[in-house]
Amino acid sequence: MKLTILGCHSATPRTNTNPTSQVLEIKNHMFLIDCGEGTQVELRRNKVKFSRIKHIFISHLHGDHYFGLIGLVSTFQLLTRETELHIYGPKGIKEVITLQLKLSQSWTSYPLYFHELTSKESELIFEDDKVEVYTIPLKHRVYTNGFLFKEKENERKLDINAVLNANINVAYYRKLKQGADVENEDGILIKNETVTKDPVPAKSYAYCSDTAYNEAILPIIKNATVLYHESTFLDKNEVLCEPTKHSTARQAGRIAKKANVSHLILGHFSTRYNGYDEFEAQAKEEFENVLLAKDGKQFEF
Repeated sequence: MKLTILGCHSATPRTNTNPTSQVLEIKNHMFLIDCGEGTQVELRRNKVKFSRIKHIFISHLHGDHYFGLIGLVSTFQLLTRETELHIYGPKGIKEVITLQLKLSQSWTSYPLYFHELTSKESELIFEDDKVEVYTIPLKHRVYTNGFLFKEKENERKLDINAVLNANINVAYYRKLKQGADVENEDGILIKNETVTKDPVPAKSYAYCSDTAYNEAILPIIKNATVLYHESTFLDKNEVLCEPTKHSTARQAGRIAKKANVSHLILGHFSTRYNGYDEFEAQAKEEFENVLLAKDGKQFEF
């Protein structure tokens, strides 16, 4: 599971800070999460292949999370894309993008599908044989969702020496990987656990930006491998959290601890601050495994 941070700052872009966008690579998928202004430039800078992006997830309709979307959709058209593109986001995302395409007479020649979200409960919005994606209802000034990306359980691993010694026909290898007991060539039932090994544990990534402190998300993100949680403010500006519906680094650390996640990545930093060491320090007073997002930074888990 690989995460590339394209932008991790709040509000407006600057020469050295980009608004929110990131790419998650999981089980051969390349998911684009949020698409702030300048996202396509950062995709190029980080050598992300445009053709691999087939699903885009937009958390909410504040500009620093989607103003780059129309540019990216248009660039795909200029590059003669043929592969379909799926966009998941709040109700209204289809209207705002299609209006721009209509007025500029720039309809895409590739299939463009919108999946508009309105539920205030967590729901499954994408699934294939390897990955599931669920919404995480967040607490912000407008309708907002985070997203939980979950690998499905991996198959068991064959202990090939044990399998051969047990005289099991190759036709039953698939069933063994799926956890079934099978009969060997002599008609003897072979217990699965005697010839297979436990699978690599499935991984998950919880993306939570933007949101005020909200313990209602805990059951959804519980035990996630990685939690990305917004940390717009430091303690000294906590008074701003309520009117803006954002969080402090300390609050992000508290959520990570209560959810029992393995790693916490802090992001969505306010550009009022010159450095980010204090974000890490304050979050670590609540939760130990804290990482800082940075434009262009990659994480592998």
